[in-house]
Amino acid sequence: MIGLLPLLLFIVVFIVLLAGYPVAFSLAGSALIFAAIGYFTETFDPVFLEAIPNRIQGILSNELLIAIPLFIFMGVMLEKSKIAEELLDTMGQVFGGLAGGLGLSVTLVGMLLAASTGIVGATVVTMGLLSLPTMMRRGYSAEVATGTICASGTLGQIIPPSIVLVLLGDVISSSYQQAQLDQGIFAPESITVGDLFLGALIPGFILVGLYCVYLIIIAAVVPEKVPPIPEEERKVRKELWMQVLTVLFPPILLIVLVLGSILGGIATPTEAASVGSVGAIILAWIKKTFTIQILRDVMHSTTEVTAMVFMILIGASVFSLVFRGFGGDDLVRDFLTDLPGGVFGAVLLVMIVMFLLGFFLDFIEITFVVIPIVAPILLSMDLNPIWLGIMIALNLQTSFLTPPFGFSLFYLRGVAPDTISTQQIYRGVIPFIVIQLFVIGMLAYWPSLATWLPESVYG
Repeated sequence: MIGLLPLLLFIVVFIVLLAGYPVAFSLAGSALIFAAIGYFTETFDPVFLEAIPNRIQGILSNELLIAIPLFIFMGVMLEKSKIAEELLDTMGQVFGGLAGGLGLSVTLVGMLLAASTGIVGATVVTMGLLSLPTMMRRGYSAEVATGTICASGTLGQIIPPSIVLVLLGDVISSSYQQAQLDQGIFAPESITVGDLFLGALIPGFILVGLYCVYLIIIAAVVPEKVPPIPEEERKVRKELWMQVLTVLFPPILLIVLVLGSILGGIATPTEAASVGSVGAIILAWIKKTFTIQILRDVMHSTTEVTAMVFMILIGASVFSLVFRGFGGDDLVRDFLTDLPGGVFGAVLLVMIVMFLLGFFLDFIEITFVVIPIVAPILLSMDLNPIWLGIMIALNLQTSFLTPPFGFSLFYLRGVAPDTISTQQIYRGVIPFIVIQLFVIGMLAYWPSLATWLPESVYG
């Protein structure tokens, strides 16, 4: 019975989450109730709970995590100051003369927004509000339009710099060090967020490239589904180039400077994020869209998301301590190491479980709750931590796209007009899910797609 308590704790937390209770309080509350039961039944040592203050202090003093509110601020400022809207309009004019050009524009702008926000819900909702009415008005197929928007919105999982990769980098790094300590290596190596950013670049660009190839094929085979913008609505070449220089170049330069300073070792993620936040304010001021009210709205949104992230992290820390106190980590380790198929079987099972959990839990909850449990075990099997991190990000990105419970589908359904059915949204994302699975297969077969660039840059 004692060995089943960690499993029972996990099941109870999952049920409480499905009942709609806040994630942070569900994790911490369920864990503390089980700790009390364990204390009175003498199956849990309360000394584990003494580590909670140190855990909270460690979270609040982690300089890397300060990058989270700064990156959120940068992304929300770019969104609320209408810079994202201008980006979409400009890219639409650049590619609008081509069949499928508007779809390509949505994909590329989605990539830029993903790099600046890293929040799937924000990107999908923004792209849905800005581009879906335009695509439908231009005669785009509802399936192609909704599929492109959903897929582009989930790029925030894999395109750096994003808060998803910052959080994942911190957790994977801690898990990697723990795995080495468990193996008796008392001078453990570490990985950085910069390593994960570099590891994500090639798979991320392959994914964007395949999205574009799919849209080009659609344009060649059934051009009536993705018609070009009528010639009378396009801008003359001189006006278009001026718009590209004034609208497209500054945000791209900001993202390149932020990412480049991290990858080049010039700045830490936190320092680069602070520069990005100031840069977003300057861009909004130059565009004359910066007002005190917008600043208030941006700070309010940033505070909400940041508070949610840190409360979940604290709740997950309490959960992991109680889970470990019941011997849950040993239970998971024994289960994974005894699986048929060895390392392949263990990785496959973990990926399937995470994929299914992605239907019900957001990336943040999975990052803080599940990955600290399974990652040290997988990394002790001599897996590359960068490869594992990118595989997890791609896997969850696919989960968020997959019907019937994919998060991005719900986000788009919330802003799509009633004339577009849920079935059309589901049909639209299927080709992009196939592309996602293909890229995951590529990464599984060629791990160097994620590891070559970090090894080349950092040695």
